[in-house]
Amino acid sequence: EVQLVESGGGLVQAGGSLRLSCAASGFTFADYAIGWFRQAPGKEREGLSCISNSDGSTTYVDSVKGRFTISSDNAKNTVYLQMNSLKADDTAVYYCAGRRGPSCHGGFGSWGQGTQVTVSS
Repeated sequence: EVQLVESGGGLVQAGGSLRLSCAASGFTFADYAIGWFRQAPGKEREGLSCISNSDGSTTYVDSVKGRFTISSDNAKNTVYLQMNSLKADDTAVYYCAGRRGPSCHGGFGSWGQGTQVTVSS
C-alpha cells in the first residue's frame, strides 16, 4: 500500500523557516515523482514543487522560487521541502503526493494527510 506521511508543519513568524518532510512507503521510491502542494482556506489547491526521484530533476511554481527548495533522500525514502522567508500568504495545509514515473507532469494518485503551516505576520 502506497503511503505518504507529512511532518514538520507548525507556527512560525514571517521571515522564518520550516522544513517539511514526506516519508514514503509501500512502493519503489526511485520509480516515483513526489510533489508538494498546499491549500489555504477558501482557495484552490496549488502545486508548489516536484522532484523526480529517478533523475533528480525539480520544478517550482514562480511564487516559491528562490524561497523553497525540494530535495530527496532516496536512502530514507523521504522528500523534504525547505521553506525560507515565509510570508503570511504561505499559511496553508501542505500535502505531498506521488505519481508513478519519472515525470512531474500529470496527475498525482497518492496523497498524504497534510500538515498545517501557519505564518504569523
